[in-house]
Amino acid sequence: MNNIWPNLFLPLLGALALSGCGMGVRQFDRSDIAAEVPISVAQSELMERLSRFEQSQLSRGLMRTDGGGPDTPFDMHDILRHFQDIAFYDEYDATIGFTRISKASHLQKWTTPVRFNPVFGKSVNRNRAKLTHVTVAKYVNKLSRITGHPMLVSARKPNFDVLFMGQDDNEQMDAFLASRGPQIGALAKQIVAMMPEDVHCMVMAFSNEDERRGYTHAIAMIRAEHPPLMQRACIEEELAQGLGLANDSPYARPSIFNDDDEFATLTSMDAVMLQILYNPRLLPGMTLDQAQPFLYEISELLNKPQS
Repeated sequence: MNNIWPNLFLPLLGALALSGCGMGVRQFDRSDIAAEVPISVAQSELMERLSRFEQSQLSRGLMRTDGGGPDTPFDMHDILRHFQDIAFYDEYDATIGFTRISKASHLQKWTTPVRFNPVFGKSVNRNRAKLTHVTVAKYVNKLSRITGHPMLVSARKPNFDVLFMGQDDNEQMDAFLASRGPQIGALAKQIVAMMPEDVHCMVMAFSNEDERRGYTHAIAMIRAEHPPLMQRACIEEELAQGLGLANDSPYARPSIFNDDDEFATLTSMDAVMLQILYNPRLLPGMTLDQAQPFLYEISELLNKPQS
């Protein structure tokens, strides 16, 4: 990972257990989202720094979008090993902020349809907001096809907010998070406030006290200052990690769940890990020991030649 920008992607902060089952979500007034407004010098300078960073990464052969190839061979044994590291461990603990940990966790996933809600700060150009909305919608359709789980982009009763906010949008972001109610909004605001500038995007996923019910809400935060490929990379990793692949592994290759930035977009191995995660044999709340027998059943099924 680059020494100047040590955290290009911040993975899932863990299933944040919230007391109570009913978490009512009030609707947010979206009438002024993505209005054309001048941006500050500070936000403009950050955009320039991130653009230079993207070009530097590309010049080093990083941020690939080919999904892997002959130079990145893997088999089902590799996939299972990486899946266990990524799905059954948390890299960050929300209670201590942005300090890396390696803590065993329970498997988490969604059991209800996922309704993604892209929300744009006032500093985001309208045309770019439209293009980004299309990018999110196409990727959500892809994730739904891979997992077989119902997903769509909808502002009607959303449960997965995807915020594209810049430095100039802090007040708007605070208001939006507050609209998500005291249980989710207050904790999300606290975590976002701790987010250092060198963290470019992150996702928080929430569950009720009974983790066996799966995730109930998620919020991804993607800096609006990103150039196009970095924005796409954030979208692809954070939305996928918000589905339950919470950790990163330095050994996973080809994968976006790896801090080396080699790949910017979902790889062929990542797609198989998502298929494994959303196999109905695996249930939210399972430990690795409980899931182990099912993992081998699933791997044998996926390894069978297609007739």
